[in-house]
Amino acid sequence: MGLLYVVPTPVGNMEDMTLRAIRVLREADLILAEDTRTSSVLLKHFDIHNQLMSHHKFNEHGTAAAIVDRLLAGQTVALISDAGTPGISDPGFFLVREAVAAGVEVQCLPGATAFVPALVSSGLPDDRFCFEGFLPQKKGRQTRLESLRDEPRTMVFYESPYRVVKTLQQFCEVFGEERRVSCCREISKVHEESVRGTLAEVLAHFLQTEPRGEFVIVVAGKEKAKEKEKKKDNNHKKNEQL
Repeated sequence: MGLLYVVPTPVGNMEDMTLRAIRVLREADLILAEDTRTSSVLLKHFDIHNQLMSHHKFNEHGTAAAIVDRLLAGQTVALISDAGTPGISDPGFFLVREAVAAGVEVQCLPGATAFVPALVSSGLPDDRFCFEGFLPQKKGRQTRLESLRDEPRTMVFYESPYRVVKTLQQFCEVFGEERRVSCCREISKVHEESVRGTLAEVLAHFLQTEPRGEFVIVVAGKEKAKEKEKKKDNNHKKNEQL
């Protein structure tokens, strides 16, 4: 019986690649890549020359069965995406499910993923959160947002630079302009930046400054009435002291 490794790759800085990930990719009989052109750059950087095969959302249903057969025959297969951890808003879930169903051992290596550093550095509660990934672009988008209107946990979204302003505008409408948010872009890259504040403040920033790079948007959950009153009281006391 073979082994399927799910291998995270850097979302920006090549130094985020783990030693274990490099070893696994060098030892694998087959490496599955979301985009072989993108992954070839990474593999060349780490002097990895194993067999590379294209595996993405448009062909995964057609290729998964043959890959599982190779795993059952004893081969070691490593799955990577263009950046981050496969399966997290990237191809990977379907193959993992098929491998598990066939009794193949699956191991996911710890490593890079964009939402964790964005969440932790946001300054918003990270003990409990919900990961929403990319919102639907059209059909079902408003319904999804409405379902999150009263979500008490911190919410994490992925967004492209072309839709950041539109998304923040919709967040203002659904969650209210005073809801806290952190927009983190270009994580682990040279121009990494986090813009924090209320939804209204952050929206105003990106209306003046063109969004660039891939974004992780972290939105505070809805506060309970008691928590709001407590904050108001604390602010009132501070103002009286001043």
